[in-house]
Amino acid sequence: MSMQNTCTAVWNNSLQTIKASIPSQSYKTWFEPISALKLEGNVLTVQVPSLFFYEWLEEHYVGLLRKTVKQELGEEGRLEYNIVVDDKTSKNNSVSTKAQTVPASTPATTSSTGKDLRNPFVVQGVKRLNVNPQLNPNYTLENYIEGDCNRLARSAAFAVAAKPGGTSFNPLMIYGSVGLGKTHLAQAIGNEIKSVYPEKLVIFVSCEKFCQQFVESLKNNTINDFVNFYQAMDVIIMDDIHNFAGKEKTQDIFFHVFNHLHQSGKQIIITSDKAPKDLSGLEERLLSRFKWGLSADLQIPDLETRMAILRKKTAQDGVNVPSEVVEYVAHNIDNNVRELEGAMVSLLAQATLTKKEIDLPLAKSLLRNFIKNTSKEISLEYIQKVVCEYFEVPFDLVKSPTRKREVVQARQISMYLSKSLTKSSLKSIGAFYGGRDHSTVIYACQTVEDLIDSDKKFKGYVTDIQKKLSMS
Repeated sequence: MSMQNTCTAVWNNSLQTIKASIPSQSYKTWFEPISALKLEGNVLTVQVPSLFFYEWLEEHYVGLLRKTVKQELGEEGRLEYNIVVDDKTSKNNSVSTKAQTVPASTPATTSSTGKDLRNPFVVQGVKRLNVNPQLNPNYTLENYIEGDCNRLARSAAFAVAAKPGGTSFNPLMIYGSVGLGKTHLAQAIGNEIKSVYPEKLVIFVSCEKFCQQFVESLKNNTINDFVNFYQAMDVIIMDDIHNFAGKEKTQDIFFHVFNHLHQSGKQIIITSDKAPKDLSGLEERLLSRFKWGLSADLQIPDLETRMAILRKKTAQDGVNVPSEVVEYVAHNIDNNVRELEGAMVSLLAQATLTKKEIDLPLAKSLLRNFIKNTSKEISLEYIQKVVCEYFEVPFDLVKSPTRKREVVQARQISMYLSKSLTKSSLKSIGAFYGGRDHSTVIYACQTVEDLIDSDKKFKGYVTDIQKKLSMS
């Protein structure tokens, strides 16, 4: 076995231990991007993509890493990081005993006179501007509900708001699908910064608006004023950065604005519908800069988070909505926060206009058409999703070979409900749940039926889940 294979094997074994010890999303975010480089004696060297990764791992996972490496390499085992500072530079740092302070090092391109060539636009004699930040005051960090779907992004937002330009989260890139709250979170950071640091110049601008302003400045021969304005900002929040695709000249201007702000210690916040690696039509030099800080994704919120969002919304409007109504809306609109809030607003408006009490029959009646267009029909996937959320079992474990009691219970109930609520054959149900045969499905269904008859608590579980599915 080669040294590289040995190195990879040790790290892969370590990853299996780590994966079993932390939430799946944390593992995906902080450990999947790490690669093994070399193994020399009892020292394993791995490569992490940025200085921020090093700092985060040291702060949150150093104990787990130390324990895992010693488990693989013995008591003298040590882990060293190779930190990618930019495309061509890396730095080694040992973390065998404690965290080490590592200075950020992003070399500038200079001429023989020492002048920085990456910033051709120089702001001279700019007066302190009175800038309208273009922020919606309703978007705040306090009313941005935290959940597993956004915890990393929200935590980073608080850090940036408290110390703009002074953390490793620069730039801070927030990405995710439509309607998951990217703009809300980005503007909330801007509002918090203006609240804490009223003297700072903060500007929120959509990528499309920036492009239009650039074109206008070319027409009016005011390109220097345009560049100087944005370089004078303390915080720039650029929304929907993916709209830069194919606009090479505008990308070039933003590249220089970005460099100037970053080197001046100013904060840059950008949003996108995709991660940097998945963006197309953007120059590589711009994409590489997006990776300097932190890229945090927003995912579809789980049931509890959706219900918390609705409760927050109704509390702000001063309306008392029954829990069963909140649960009904949250169950049936599960892929878009914007549509979720819109459905509740529609319900509140209709109830107010008709002067009717808000209850479940009214909610079903008023939102039937809305929910019909946004919710999923009962499917094997949806049944699995509801069951996993109910028992708080990771979605992917139900299809795995594991025999943990809580997972087996969720799997058997999922199979039982799949048989009773869908037209799927026993064979297709077994195939869906990890390639099992039809006899396994029969056994699962019989087990559930027996427990329903003999165990009141278990019967209550199944009844609750059936109720949730009936709301679909």
